[in-house]
Amino acid sequence: MTTFAKGLEGIIAAETNMSWIDGTNGVLEYVGINIDELARNSTFEETVYLLWNKKLPTRAQLEEFTKELREHYKVADGIKDRIKSIPSTAEPMHVLRSLISELAFYDDNPNANDVESARHKAINILGQAPGIVAMYDRARRGLDPIEPDTSLTFSENFLYMLNGEKPTETMARAFDICMITHADHGLNNSTFAARVVISTLSDVYSALTAAVGSLRGPLHGGANEGVMKMLNEIPSVDDVEDYVMNKLKNKDRIMGFGHRVYKAKDPRAKDLQKLAKQLATDTGNEALYEKSSKIEEIMEREVGSKGIYPNVDFYSATTYHCIGLKLDLFTPMFAMSRLGGWSGHVIEQLGDNRLFRPKAQFIGEHGVPYVAIDDR
Repeated sequence: MTTFAKGLEGIIAAETNMSWIDGTNGVLEYVGINIDELARNSTFEETVYLLWNKKLPTRAQLEEFTKELREHYKVADGIKDRIKSIPSTAEPMHVLRSLISELAFYDDNPNANDVESARHKAINILGQAPGIVAMYDRARRGLDPIEPDTSLTFSENFLYMLNGEKPTETMARAFDICMITHADHGLNNSTFAARVVISTLSDVYSALTAAVGSLRGPLHGGANEGVMKMLNEIPSVDDVEDYVMNKLKNKDRIMGFGHRVYKAKDPRAKDLQKLAKQLATDTGNEALYEKSSKIEEIMEREVGSKGIYPNVDFYSATTYHCIGLKLDLFTPMFAMSRLGGWSGHVIEQLGDNRLFRPKAQFIGEHGVPYVAIDDR
């Protein structure tokens, strides 16, 4: 007996103990810990350790993990040379996808896919990804690359390599919380892509490259760019009411609202909303936050009863803008964070692997005769 479910909706295709979602009540847990607790108390490094090892680290374990990650901050020389040759018009997500694949060139044993080897490759990719994004962005702006500072956290180091100066404490913490809240989210499309590829016993580089390719789609990770474009289309907070009502009247989508899983407010949006408000105040972007807040107020009034609430993209867009990131860097930020979750799923898949091989339901004709080319 086989069951057809378009898009595999409702089909359970893997077992995991990394993250759990209660869409009805708006709950997200990483290894049983509520995302709100992690956002308030943890760091991205500790969160990645939690996802990969299914437990919180001791102080010594976290220090060891952090040290190993920082040892991989430095971007391979061949990758730095490659960045110089990339056209300045290339999209950062295309660059990240391609260069994660090319990192395999600088691995002495790129095809090793036992669990321990997968961990080493994952930390190598996670460590270099921020440098790849930052160096490409600087290169396209005509700026010299900034070498990493291994005394800095993952989030601090990325912002330093991007801007050439160390971030404020508020900006670094805001970015770190963005990294924590985006790190994992069940068997989403990009995570599924990573698990499908590694299930063939391919390599980690291929699996994570596939995941990045999936994430850049506007129906997945690209949605936060759409939120910022929407906010830029609205001249002022006084124009929000007409803008939203016209969109709803025409049955157009309001970017950053609704989720395939959540029928309550996305728990990640709650933490990002607080950050967005603080950052907007600190950086003189109050009008941007006010527009966001007004959109949420109208949407709650008009469609809240239908279970359409802000998702993680809605306030992450404001947060990234206030940090000073260009619009086309929003999705690469999502990818940098999700590398932690994807890698955990790759490790999990390798630990108890079975090749993904679903069936397709054939809906064509049978017994169609071949017609010679001269008779067609």
